[in-house]
Amino acid sequence: MRPPSNNEIIIPENPVSQFLFTSTRSAWIWLIIRVYVGYTWLTAGWKKIHTDSWTGDKAGAAIEGFVKGSLAKAAEGKDVTSWYGWFLESAVLPNAKLFAFMVAYGEVLVGLGLILGLLTGIAAFFGGLMNVSFLFAGTVSTNPMLFVFATWLVLAWKVAGWYGLDRWALSYLGTPWTRSKSRNVGMH
Repeated sequence: MRPPSNNEIIIPENPVSQFLFTSTRSAWIWLIIRVYVGYTWLTAGWKKIHTDSWTGDKAGAAIEGFVKGSLAKAAEGKDVTSWYGWFLESAVLPNAKLFAFMVAYGEVLVGLGLILGLLTGIAAFFGGLMNVSFLFAGTVSTNPMLFVFATWLVLAWKVAGWYGLDRWALSYLGTPWTRSKSRNVGMH
């Protein structure tokens, strides 16, 4: 930890958040959550990439049906806000085929990233982004719970992939605040 400057106060981390978000002793907790969320995404995406209305001959049909249902909710003034209805109608509906592929393969990639513990924070962020998108579109299901888990995994990114490939990937890739230091070490 760097020393504080004259006008800066460093507030120490509380023991609970230090344990959960920076100690590898908590990694087993994140392993359980990570694999559960990853499996949920992987199986959902796997079904989609093997369904014609998502990625096959009729790609985009599933998204079109989903968006039309969301637009009906927006028109009734319930569950879907008007600005998100506009986004669905203006951006998603005209590009339903593209969004179908993005959702299906995005779910698979998020699932694999979380199960393997590879770039866990990034995978959890994109999983949470999809959860929020589904929630904004008026779909509840398991999305609130998965969003909470994804948010926790993003917060715990440093240790959430400890029992996974992040243990090696993060030490190789570095972190944004240590990358230049670690690469300059070998140059001297």
